[in-house]
Amino acid sequence: MSAPQRAAIARAVSGRQNILVVGGTGAGKTTLTNAIIDRMAEATPDHRLVIIEDTAEIQCAAPNAVIMRATDTVDLQRLLKATLCLRPDRIVVGEVRGGEALTMLTAWNTGHPGGVCTVHANHARAGLTRIEQMIAEVSQTPMRALIGEAIDLIVSVVRTDATPGRRIHEVIAVEGFTDGDYRFANEE
Repeated sequence: MSAPQRAAIARAVSGRQNILVVGGTGAGKTTLTNAIIDRMAEATPDHRLVIIEDTAEIQCAAPNAVIMRATDTVDLQRLLKATLCLRPDRIVVGEVRGGEALTMLTAWNTGHPGGVCTVHANHARAGLTRIEQMIAEVSQTPMRALIGEAIDLIVSVVRTDATPGRRIHEVIAVEGFTDGDYRFANEE
């Protein structure tokens, strides 16, 4: 990643902004998320991190972390709802794949800022579209305003043929949703 991209991510972590990491399979979303979590633990070691995932991929050395994993009988949706009882300072979701995206965004937007989540998408703006599609699985009402309010930064990761094989393609700050479209502050 470039120095400006690194600085944008570090500012987002320090500023307790919600970060959406997007990319294809094997692009490095989880690796980047682990690095972001390390930065969270450095910047705010007293924060309680609640980490939710369905496959054990997230690595966290934070002193105050709670890790919950989905099972055949307890899905991510249920874990996200239970998370709020754990007094989280930051909510990390390994990957959203369905309607639990709405619960995650609502949690981020109701006093639990500074989270990070991954989603499969080809580029940053497609990440927002993918979140919209997942929310549509559980709600007839479009939630674009909620998405624009809850997601602060999108980091797109891609695979490359060059060594090391992965790079950050774009870092985009989301400033909200008005006049029928998302507003973006900058592109790194």
